[in-house]
Amino acid sequence: MNPDEIIIAFENGERDLEPLLEKMGWTSWLGVAELGLVMNSEIVEFVEGRLSPAETKVLELVKLRLSGEINLDSIEEALVVARDPETRDLSLEGRLRMERGLVHFEYGNIDGARDDLTWAETRLKSVSKASRDHDISLLNKAAFHLSIDEPMMALHVHGEISRHAGHANETIAISRIQAARIHLAFGQMFDAARCAFNAHAHAMIAKQTELAVESGAIFVEISSGFISEDAEKFADQIMDAKPLSAGETAPVLQVNPEDIDGVLKWCIENTTEGYSGQERPDLRTLVMLAKRLNHGELFSDLLSSPEKVDDAMLAALCASISEGEMADMWTSRVTEIMTLKDI
Repeated sequence: MNPDEIIIAFENGERDLEPLLEKMGWTSWLGVAELGLVMNSEIVEFVEGRLSPAETKVLELVKLRLSGEINLDSIEEALVVARDPETRDLSLEGRLRMERGLVHFEYGNIDGARDDLTWAETRLKSVSKASRDHDISLLNKAAFHLSIDEPMMALHVHGEISRHAGHANETIAISRIQAARIHLAFGQMFDAARCAFNAHAHAMIAKQTELAVESGAIFVEISSGFISEDAEKFADQIMDAKPLSAGETAPVLQVNPEDIDGVLKWCIENTTEGYSGQERPDLRTLVMLAKRLNHGELFSDLLSSPEKVDDAMLAALCASISEGEMADMWTSRVTEIMTLKDI
């Protein structure tokens, strides 16, 4: 169950929300209140009275961050509450140190950011491992290392987000798609494909469709150059995969075309419905992949519907893979879209 389902239930008139919170496996309303702020829901006012003093302070910080007004002083005020013997919350102290680390980073204080993000992750790992806040701290720590050109450190942090340690499926998906990009940059094709494949699977479990489409497309793009009819199912290849020890040889990437076709078709069927929109990078990517794999028939409806496309780059791509009169129609559509943009 996803937390947005609690918000939806509230918006539909449900007020007995305790069973839904229990189904989520959560004991605090803070996460629901935070999501309510993002979704502009009145559930925030409904649950505010159920928050502890430290949780209330954290929620105030979330409001400040959303409005772009968060600063070190506001975080220090919240830390006073989280550390007070009467209202102490060890987990939220870790969360607040993470928030302070992010602000330090925004201010250009790299050493301060490193210290706080490391301290926060260590504390959260100790008192609430694999919790929502611990997951976020790991992702933030990895992103920090990547932003200061420490990709191997980022990869190490992603490695701490085990698929078998209770971390949220969404967290695993986000972690693995980022790890896939790092492996790809180092030319580690098997590990890049493995991480993208796992990201796709966990995103589907988490019902994060856009993330599943993005990671699935990355898997298809990587694997399209390593197709082998004799390769075993990729899920079986990676079942017992683990980081290599010094001196070990990396596996050679070979992917069965059935795996690639299956993921590509799922992505096409589940991407944003319709062809409209001035920016459709999802369709551009999937059309290019279909073309590369000689599966243009998967987009037969799109290729016969130039009037439905508003993205000039997508229209140009369709023109490049069409023939005869249809290619001329797509070229005219590109001109029409560009003319409308200039008006």
